[in-house]
Amino acid sequence: MNKSLLEKINSIGLSYREYLNLTLTEIEKSDPMQLREDENKQLKNKKLNFHRMNRIGKHHHVSDELISLINQIDKPQTWMIISETWCGDSAQNIPYISKIADLNPNINFKIILRDTNPDIMDLYLTNGTRSIPIFIAFDATGNELFRWGPRPQEAKNLFAGLKTQGLEKSGILKKLHLWYGRNRGKNFETELKEAIQFSLSISK
Repeated sequence: MNKSLLEKINSIGLSYREYLNLTLTEIEKSDPMQLREDENKQLKNKKLNFHRMNRIGKHHHVSDELISLINQIDKPQTWMIISETWCGDSAQNIPYISKIADLNPNINFKIILRDTNPDIMDLYLTNGTRSIPIFIAFDATGNELFRWGPRPQEAKNLFAGLKTQGLEKSGILKKLHLWYGRNRGKNFETELKEAIQFSLSISK
């Protein structure tokens, strides 16, 4: 990645507060009577996501171990999330990332919207697909420090297993979000700790 792309991310990226406000604005401005079936489904997802994000933000507390690790970041970083307001996996993970990023002023947290920034999204495909959320950390010169997404490994395994069983997507998503609700960010924090530990070890 070159520095000009990093500058673009910092220029057009949304803060977490701006992302929450965007979600709420899209909900309030939508008229279900004027929407197609797929758009109404997205509207329902946005409403669920807004509730999920606020609930996690209100109740989650970052572990002491991760706080200690985050405090070891002593050089500027940009943390970028590629997302969309209708994405359920984003709503289940972004609040944790935002809370963690807020712990260290060296971390500049930005959210990029997938569908209006295909040039950025297409740099970070998952098996050729535009899966989200995708979380990438960069140093000040635009070098990639680590990459994560679109969901914790255990959730990936759950999704793949249910799909192999032939369960319909609605049923898969119901079980996936039950998993998220029970896990409460524990797997995400574990995976993030490993990524940060590795990035700190190679930056020394």
